[in-house]
Amino acid sequence: MTDPTQHNGVSGKLSPEALARSVFAHVGAARPEVLVGPAVGEDAAVIDWPSGKLMVFASDPIVGAARGAGRLLVRVNVNDIASKGGEPAFIVVTLILPPRMGESAVRGIMAEIHEECLADGIAIVGGHTEFNDRYEHPVLTAALVGTADRVFRATDVRDGDAIFVTKHIGIEGMAILASDRPDLLRGVLSGDEIAEVERWMDRTSVLPESRILREHASFMHDPTEGGFFGGLGEICRLAGLAADVVRDAVPVHPYTARAAKALGFDPLHLVASGSMMAVVPQDRVSLVEAAFAGTEVAVTCVGRMTADGEVPAEMDTTEELWGLLKREGPGAPRAL
Repeated sequence: MTDPTQHNGVSGKLSPEALARSVFAHVGAARPEVLVGPAVGEDAAVIDWPSGKLMVFASDPIVGAARGAGRLLVRVNVNDIASKGGEPAFIVVTLILPPRMGESAVRGIMAEIHEECLADGIAIVGGHTEFNDRYEHPVLTAALVGTADRVFRATDVRDGDAIFVTKHIGIEGMAILASDRPDLLRGVLSGDEIAEVERWMDRTSVLPESRILREHASFMHDPTEGGFFGGLGEICRLAGLAADVVRDAVPVHPYTARAAKALGFDPLHLVASGSMMAVVPQDRVSLVEAAFAGTEVAVTCVGRMTADGEVPAEMDTTEELWGLLKREGPGAPRAL
C-alpha cells in the first residue's frame, strides 16, 4: 500500500489532503478574535481586532536551517514583538522546501511552530507551503502581529537613562557554536558543558522579561547580529545619544568567557538573542530591580545613556559568529 504522506518529489503546492494532515493540524492557539482562519480556498484571515489596542507587526525569516527551525522562526519574530512591548497574537507562515525533504519535513516543522505558538498564545492564521526544486535548503518566513498598549520610541530615551541587560550576553551565538561547531569548544568546555550550552537555545525568548520591562522602560531592543555592542550602537544612533558602559558589568557567562579567551573572540560582539536590552528612566531603576527579584530572569544595570561624546567605533554590528563557524578546525587562539 502506498503511503499517502510520502511526497512525489516534484515541485508545487501541497495537495488539500496533505495540507489537512500536515499543516492545518498545527494551527497554534485558539483565539476568539480569529473569525476566518487557515483553510483550503481561503485567501486571507479575518481578525476581530481588540478595541483600544495598538498593532505591532514584525517579519523575519529562517534560511537553511532544518533542526529546530520551526521553533526558531516563531521565537525570532516573537522577540521583535516583545521588544515593542507587545503580546504576540497572530502569525502567518510561509514554508518553501526542496522536494527531497518531503511531507514529513513539513509536518515536523509545522509541529514545532504549533508547539511554540501554543506556548505563547499565538494563532496560526494563514500562510503558504510548497516544494520548489530551485531551492537546495528550506526557506521559512513568518509575519507576526501582536497587540500593545503603548508606543516605544527611541526618541523617548533621555540623557542619564539607565541601560539594563537581561540574562547574559551571547546566548544564541554560544548555542549555535555548541550545536554546529562543538569541535571548537572541545578542550575548552567539557562534554556536559557543551551539551548545556546547546540547550541555551531554549532560552532565546525575551517575552517573559518584556512583560516586566514594558511597564518601566522607555525603549527596548533585541540584540541580534553584532551582539551587545551592535545592539547598543543601534539604540544610540536611533536616540541621537551616546552610552557610558562599564564593560566588566555586562553579564557574560563563565562558559562564554572561557570560550572567548581560548578562541579569541569578543563576547560582546556575539549574536545575542535571548538577552533583552532596555533603557530605563532613573526614577524607575529601583522598580525594575524589584520587579525582577524572585524571578528566574537575571537583570543587570550596565551603564547609562549620555549626551556627552560620540558613539564609540566598537559599537558597530561586527559579528564574531560567522568567522568562528568558518574555521576549518579548532584553530590557533588569537589575542583580543
